[in-house]
Amino acid sequence: MSPRIQRFYVDGFPSLAAFMASDRDKTAAIFKRFDRLAARNLLALQSELAELESRLDHYDQEDQMSRETTQSLRNWQDYKARAAEEPERMELMARVKKTLKEYREALIFESTLADIPPPDRKTLKAFRFNFFHGRPGQEGTFPILGGQSSNLYDDPDDLVALQVAEDSDRLTMFVKDNFGFLFQEEAPSGGSNVSGVGYASGRKIASFVAYFSTVLAALLLFGAILVLYKVNSDDNYKAWAYLALHAAVRR
Repeated sequence: MSPRIQRFYVDGFPSLAAFMASDRDKTAAIFKRFDRLAARNLLALQSELAELESRLDHYDQEDQMSRETTQSLRNWQDYKARAAEEPERMELMARVKKTLKEYREALIFESTLADIPPPDRKTLKAFRFNFFHGRPGQEGTFPILGGQSSNLYDDPDDLVALQVAEDSDRLTMFVKDNFGFLFQEEAPSGGSNVSGVGYASGRKIASFVAYFSTVLAALLLFGAILVLYKVNSDDNYKAWAYLALHAAVRR
């Protein structure tokens, strides 16, 4: 098998995009949510719709002044004929349609985004280590992106990860935090070249935890059977105590 060719990308958007795409578990696709900007946009659309609604209500009140104009509020053909004489009415309806669609789509997008959790602590730490070419704040480090983009990843509460690791049990978290180096993989093409950033395979960790849990459960089960077989009738309370401990461990 020919050796893998390690590609290097120009520092900036190319290298950051390659780093995100290089994560096999897809947890490095981290972006800014812009929650404040999204709220500002929704507020602006909301106020614009309030103004349009007020103008539409004003037209309706004008149309109640006579039987002829009132009829246009009940019949679409009459309403269109009336609007042909006053095109600003149809223009208003067109603006309402466009703005309302934009507003509701933004609401749905924000509702969907609110369900996506932020990146986990260790992933974000590694991401920021790569983004700043080292530990953030240390002398000699600098962000990959310049200008206003250099502050994109400063607020962890305003970030979203497109792919988040599944909720981990305590054993999985313990293995990740203390023995992740045992499951480290070679950095893929486009991966981080910063010293201190490694690739621990989430799939390998999950497989190890599954096998380890199975073996541990089997040992506890056989241990319980062995204790029941060995103990005398006077020692039954010891056996029950062991079984209680076995059940607690399995939980």
